[in-house]
Amino acid sequence: MQLYELLDGKVQTKLENVEIKGLTDDSRKVKEGFLFVCVKGGSFDGHNAAADMIEKGAAAVVAERDLGLGDKQIIVENSRSFYGDLCAAWFGHPEKKLRFIGVTGTNGKTTITNVIKKLLTESGHKVGLIGTIQNEIGERIIHTDNTTPMVYDLMKLYDEMANEGCDYVVMEVSSFGLAQYRIGPTHFETAVFTNLTQDHLDYHGSMENYYQAKRMLFDRCDYAVINTDDEYGKRLFSEIDCEKSSYRCCGRGDFYADAIKLRAGGTSFWLCCGEKSYQLNLVMIGMFNVANVTAAVAVGMKAGIGIEKMMEVLEKYPGVRGRCEVIPTGKDFTVICDYAHTPDALENILSSVKEYTTGRLMCLFGCGGNRDRTKRPKMASAAAKYADLLIVTSDNPRDEDPEAIIAEILTGLDGSKVPYEVVIDRKAAILKGMQLAKAGDVLVLAGKGHEDYQILAGGMHIHMDEREIVKECLPLLECK
Repeated sequence: MQLYELLDGKVQTKLENVEIKGLTDDSRKVKEGFLFVCVKGGSFDGHNAAADMIEKGAAAVVAERDLGLGDKQIIVENSRSFYGDLCAAWFGHPEKKLRFIGVTGTNGKTTITNVIKKLLTESGHKVGLIGTIQNEIGERIIHTDNTTPMVYDLMKLYDEMANEGCDYVVMEVSSFGLAQYRIGPTHFETAVFTNLTQDHLDYHGSMENYYQAKRMLFDRCDYAVINTDDEYGKRLFSEIDCEKSSYRCCGRGDFYADAIKLRAGGTSFWLCCGEKSYQLNLVMIGMFNVANVTAAVAVGMKAGIGIEKMMEVLEKYPGVRGRCEVIPTGKDFTVICDYAHTPDALENILSSVKEYTTGRLMCLFGCGGNRDRTKRPKMASAAAKYADLLIVTSDNPRDEDPEAIIAEILTGLDGSKVPYEVVIDRKAAILKGMQLAKAGDVLVLAGKGHEDYQILAGGMHIHMDEREIVKECLPLLECK
């Protein structure tokens, strides 16, 4: 591809007729004829490697300042943002061939995107899905390492989706993806805001920065669906100018849930929009899923899906892997696996399960290493509000000492009368929880959800699927 085609008139350079054989912001991937984009990261600044990249054979570099490289440098205001434009151009602007629905917020993204995909698919659309658990092109599953892929990989994925006949893409849009301009020039037909609670402060530094990152999505959408039960949602609703609708579970909104009944076998409520109400009986459990489904219906109506069709699909939908997922045991107690890894998410799952627990509510959880340390005691406090017994264990310790992480978690139980046990090894902790469980008890395994691995020191991943662990523990129980 010629350089002028990549630049698309956005920047002038004397190198316009130079052929570009590839582009990257990773100095390790530069080859002869590549365009290297200098991006400043947390530990490495590509500007410092620019001269070496020219020596390595790069045709030119994109930078934010004069690096003394003459005609070999292209100066832009924001190289990270510009890299997204370049990647889109490299793949022939696939983002212009698709319709996008984006969901952002601390909790609920995975369930809402999966529900929306199901609604669109059952209405005759071929849909791409980009999210935490996996990426999908129709029914084809693609492994993912990030909730929002890096921008080159994202544009490549868009290109595959367009070539395979997708018309819609439903996407979890993370705060990292927004702050790091990973979504390139993607414009969203509809964007959803779920909520904002403490998470990722190790990266963003403050809740205000975290909010502002999430808010970026709503500068590039035509229609917004916002949870105004959430304080940040109320703020966002008042700040944006695009067409918008509110959704609520704790009061009236443009879309809201009423007469909610939570049960062990599902959830029922009246879904209200305008002057009309529709009774809905879900297999999915929990108040949070009432909110998730209400948001999805708001999106579906904007996409032109009939409400009767949505009701039919939703009443059969079993839920999402690792989100309030019941793991079969054949015993007289219940084991639930959930991804809750923030204080708010833990409160949501436990408060919902508490509604129908006839015995004790037991919660097993930990906190990730090399992540926001301030939320560790808050996780313990959140769990202690609803659980009758806590088992504190490891999550993904990464490069931190699991015992040190647990010690910080336990400070959140100071003054609490809730009994707890510490079992550092997560597999042993799950066995302990199942051994302690009695008839009518519910054991919530929080934090891992869909993940089938644990991350140890040095980034080493070991296989750990809680569904498999529960199954392996069953023969070890004493005639329960």
